[in-house]
Amino acid sequence: MELAALAAEAYVYGYPLVRDLSVVEGFMQTGFGSLPPAPFNHFAHAGRSASPDMPFMSGDTIVDDGTVRSVAQLDLSGGPVLLHLPGADGAYGVLQFVDAWTNNFAYVGRRATGTRAGDWLVVPPGWAGSVPDDVLGVIDAPTSVVSVIGRKACDGSDDPERVRVLQEQLSVTYAEPGTHRTGLPAPDPDVPEPLRFFEQLRVWMADFPPSAPDQAHQDRFQPLGLLEEGPSPYTCADTALVRALTEGLARGRAWVEEASRAAAARGGWVMDPHLFDYNLDHYGVGTIDSPEWRIADREASYRTRAVAARSALWGVHGYEAVCAHTLSDDGGEQLNGAHSYVLRFEGRPSAGASWSLAVYEVPGHRLAGTPAGRRSVGPRTPGLVYGEDGSLTIRVQRERPDDPVAAANWLPAPDGDFRSVLRLCAPGPGILDGTYEIPAVERIR
Repeated sequence: MELAALAAEAYVYGYPLVRDLSVVEGFMQTGFGSLPPAPFNHFAHAGRSASPDMPFMSGDTIVDDGTVRSVAQLDLSGGPVLLHLPGADGAYGVLQFVDAWTNNFAYVGRRATGTRAGDWLVVPPGWAGSVPDDVLGVIDAPTSVVSVIGRKACDGSDDPERVRVLQEQLSVTYAEPGTHRTGLPAPDPDVPEPLRFFEQLRVWMADFPPSAPDQAHQDRFQPLGLLEEGPSPYTCADTALVRALTEGLARGRAWVEEASRAAAARGGWVMDPHLFDYNLDHYGVGTIDSPEWRIADREASYRTRAVAARSALWGVHGYEAVCAHTLSDDGGEQLNGAHSYVLRFEGRPSAGASWSLAVYEVPGHRLAGTPAGRRSVGPRTPGLVYGEDGSLTIRVQRERPDDPVAAANWLPAPDGDFRSVLRLCAPGPGILDGTYEIPAVERIR
């Protein structure tokens, strides 16, 4: 294979690892939106649901509407940790576990494990110690760094305090004496910037090895220097290798960007419940190990994984939640605050747990700032009015409607172009098999 083509393949394969750990590193240093920075093995809590300063990413579990996030970056290099969870209070909530390669390998929450309070033991790869008798269960981590992303449904003025009390009960403690990292392994600073991606990939592949089948696939990248240990081969790389890596990076990046844009550009509601089915090797607590939730072709899974990392980092399997979005109304025109719209649901949206509808500004993809602090509509929105037949009509427009029912079900829109986003937690079977049709955004003025 041409060396540049091999480098492009390596970029697509390794992009999720580099993207994930770059975000992990940035999160610990500067935080994310309303989430403050936090060191390894400490939770950071958002005090509110998503706000206008937080960008939209399709399917993303950090930046969504109607939920409050809690995030911890776990380091297991010094041994296992105990993760203490409060009991559930009836509202939707989940803790999602993501390894360094962006595999969702465990879920703890109402759908997956029930509502008991207690401790979960999170253990590093290859650990063979004794499990305490009083833990609720064991979570086997595929890599020694793990992102834990929690979200709790939060709607209405009374909810932030309720959620804050639950957040304060989340904690991480060390189960054994040991020395833990304070930061990620550092790439060689003398590597030229054009080759920095491949240096990050080389260093982090060595410290966070994937499954055995994936390691076998990595062997093909030997000619690129990605499997070399010790001093970086990229500080004094020969001209031919530099040219191949530079061209391959450009090709790989262009493919990931184009593939990520393709789905977002489609008209109507866009939703992919199977975007995160690329995990083929690690099925822990709360995951579903079945062909329905697995991409059969391993090399195809690498491509899907790269698209998911670019467009929806830390998104969840479709059986946990899905996120649908649309830019257009029922006539195929761009949604815009100069007009008024309705969404007419024949019954409650098809979700076994929580759901929410929000609008995001375009361009910029930021959650629209709205009057009276209402940024989304969901089942816990105070005063929401259903029809006698159980139907629900949501009005989307800039100004508060004069009609009292329309005002109760009003989702304020921004001045310019926007995108509608519907999030369904524990979606119904019709969503997953494609038989449920989300109503079009109907323009009424």
